[in-house]
Parts: sequence; C-alpha cells; structure tokens
Amino acid sequence: MASATKLKPGASSVAGATTALVLLTALNFVNYIDRYILPGVQEQVKGEFHVSDAQIGSLTFYFFFTYMFAAPLTGWLGDRLARKPLIIGCALLISGVNVLTGTVHAFDSLLLRHAVLGIGEASLGIYAPALLADFYPEEQRNRVLTIFYTAIPVGAALGYLIGELVGARWGWRMPFYVSAVPGLLIAVLIFFLLGEPRRGGSDFGPPPEPTKSRKLGQVLSPHGKRSGYFYLGLGCVFVLLAAAALVTWMRGNHRVTFAAMVGDLVTAVVTAEMLKRGGLGARFFALATNAPYLYATLGMAMITFSLGGISAWMPSFLQRSGFSPNTVGLTLGGITAATGLGGTAIGGWMAQIWLRTNHRALYLISAWSALLTVPFGVVCFFGPRATMLPALGMAMFCIFLGTGPLNAAIVNAVPAAVRATAIAMELFLIHALGDTPSPRLIGMVSDRSTLATGLGLTLVTMVIATVLLFAGARTVPRVAMADAGSANGA
Repeated sequence: MASATKLKPGASSVAGATTALVLLTALNFVNYIDRYILPGVQEQVKGEFHVSDAQIGSLTFYFFFTYMFAAPLTGWLGDRLARKPLIIGCALLISGVNVLTGTVHAFDSLLLRHAVLGIGEASLGIYAPALLADFYPEEQRNRVLTIFYTAIPVGAALGYLIGELVGARWGWRMPFYVSAVPGLLIAVLIFFLLGEPRRGGSDFGPPPEPTKSRKLGQVLSPHGKRSGYFYLGLGCVFVLLAAAALVTWMRGNHRVTFAAMVGDLVTAVVTAEMLKRGGLGARFFALATNAPYLYATLGMAMITFSLGGISAWMPSFLQRSGFSPNTVGLTLGGITAATGLGGTAIGGWMAQIWLRTNHRALYLISAWSALLTVPFGVVCFFGPRATMLPALGMAMFCIFLGTGPLNAAIVNAVPAAVRATAIAMELFLIHALGDTPSPRLIGMVSDRSTLATGLGLTLVTMVIATVLLFAGARTVPRVAMADAGSANGA
C-alpha cells in the first residue's frame, strides 16, 4: 500500500501543480453548485408537477443510481487513459445537461435528466482527485484535498442561493442555465492550461507499469481491434438505457424488458473485456482486503448518507418549520459556506498537525467529527425552533471537519496504479449506501410520520460512521513521517 511507503523528506510537487489545483477546485466548485440547485428549487418543482416527498427524493436517487454504476467503468478508464481529456468531457457533459434542463416539462424527463447528470459528476469525482494525487506527494495530499473539497460547502451554499434567488424571479429552470456557463469556461481553461503528470510521479517506491497509462485514442485491445472510445461508448449506452428503464419501471410501466436486456448485454461485454484486459478482478480483490481503505470508505458512506439526506431536505424542513421560503436559501447558503469553509479548513489543519505525532490522525479526526455531529443534530431536528439554526450550524461544522482528512486517507491507502479504480469503487459504495437511498428513505418516512423523524435517520448513520472510523484507525500502518512537518511547511 502507498501508506506503507517511506516518505522522502522535503518532497515537492510536480510542475504545474498549483494550476491544476486551482482549475480542478474551480470545476469541483461549479459541480457542487449544479448539485445543490435542486434543493433550493424543489418546492417549486413539487408544486409544478404535483408530486409527493418520496417522488422528490427519487430525483436524487436516480442521479446517484447512474452515478454509482458509472463509477466502476470510469475508474477503469481513469487508470488507462489520460485524465485531462476525460475531465474536459465531464465538464462539457455537465454543462450540456444543465442547458437541456430548460426543455424539461414532465417529471419523468426531469428524472432522466438527473440520471444523465450522474455520469458526468461521477467521472469528475474520480479523475480530479487521482490527477491531483499525481501532482502532489503523499504528505501534502491532506492539505491539497482539503482545499479541493472546500468546493463542497461553498458550491452547495451558492447552489442554494442561485436556486432560491434566481428561481424565485425567473422560475426553477433558469438557475440551471446560469450554472452551465462557468463549467464551459473552465473546460476551455483546462484545455489550454492544464498539463498531464506522469502517473505515480509524486509517489515513492517502484514506478507504476508504463502500460497502465496511455493517451486518449491510443488504448487498443491486445489485437488492436477496439479503441478506448468503443468501451466508453458502450458504458454510456448502458447507463442511459439503465436510467431510462429504471425511470419507466418505477413509474409502473414494466414494458422495458428489451431495454433491460440490451443494458445487461452491454454490461456483460464491458465487464468481460475489463476483466480480460485489466485484471479488474484482482484489483477488486486487493481493494476488498485492504482494511484501511475499506473502513475509510464505509465510514465515508455513512457520513454521505447523512450529508446527502440533510442537504436534500433541510430547505423543506426549515420552510415547514415556519421559516420564510424567501429567506431559507440565503440562510442555508450562509450557514453552509461559513461552517463548511471553517470546518474543512480547521479539520485539515488539525489533521496536518496531529499527523506529526500520530499516523492515525486522518481517521481519528474524521471519527470525532462524526461523533460530535450527533448531539447538535438531535437539537436541530427535535428541539425548539429558536435552536434549529444554531444547532444546524454546529452540526454542519462538525461534519465538514473530517472531509479533507478522510478523503486523503482513502487516496493514501492505495498505490498510484489503481488509484482511479479505488476512487471509483469508493464512489460506488458511498453513493450506493449513502446519498442514493437517503433522500428517498427520508421522504418515505416523512410521508408516514414527520420530516423531523425522517431526518433522524441521519443521526443513526453518523453513529455507525463513528464506530467504523475508530475501528479503521487501528488498522492504519505506521508511516515514516519524521520529516513530513518540514515538507508541509515548504
């Protein structure tokens, strides 16, 4: 494992690292704006289409359904193709889907739109951290990924604000148009300014196999008959067919057998080829027996369940608790930005300091952040109205304390040659177990009792995350960090 490798004192980043960090953080920022526009306008969507809370929650379900099933394929591609063109493609896909939202006039179409968006966001969430890990050595990744993931609270806050302010004046579709423009601009900047580092160029120890990374358009089968574009196309076709089939099936129309069969056939072809050419089975087995990776990933899944559910339903919860619909977005945006930035920065700083004396610090910071969230969540969901916003702010602050350290722990737990695959499987698991089911489950509980009771599910998963991360801390191998502190200060 990468974590067991002795670190080189005073290691420095690869040339162009700062440019990469700025551009990819900006793109991640726009990515989270797109994702959090929906909670800001979902009451308008609910009113226009006359749907239940469970159906509103299914929008997020469909998004993460394709998100998690696209992740294994895109992770496999990320370990073989140049990441820069793939990231540009993700940015263009996300912006294009947002532009097409203006044509949506049926709830089924909106479900399909969210499903397609999941493909682009899953790919970006894999390629960007893997690329940054090749720009920066291990002892700097906690700091770098902490910066990269500050896009979550800031982007979420702006998404709430754009959704509420723009949506209130021009309708719920207009915010998606607004969010499409910066994504296109950043894609152009990445094309001209971002370089492609050598895979594993910042790691120490044996270099990765040179055949694992090839330029886009040069990835051929052993017989030279199929290009990487062929398998990428098959994967996209499968995801689109699966999304359309699932939407139709959930609406009560079961005449989708042919589409489902085609999707299964495509899946079989892609999976067989991946297993034959990439040793994917061996990679998955290695990840499945990597205890630090598994504990961190499962802990992240439980936190993602909570964060996804809270993000999706908090605007509605506050409006139903008596807060003005005209100010909820502004209030949530301010809380999310302030507590998210503060929590992410302080958590990353604390982990960086603690790592000098405790090699388990990345896990321990994340475990304590999950545990401290619970009491504040109880007060927010079940306490008096006057305590809701202060308790929400403290709960969000505690959640974001562990964001950077836990992502750094996952990246550091695996070697460079399989890093994109590892991140892909992490994304699959955290969304399959986390924010794919949580909005819908919370909505279902809300329809049968109260929204506060539904949100209470998120507190249970934070307790589970605490247990997993404390257990995971016991499995982390000791790393030679004697000179890491001086390197980080450089």
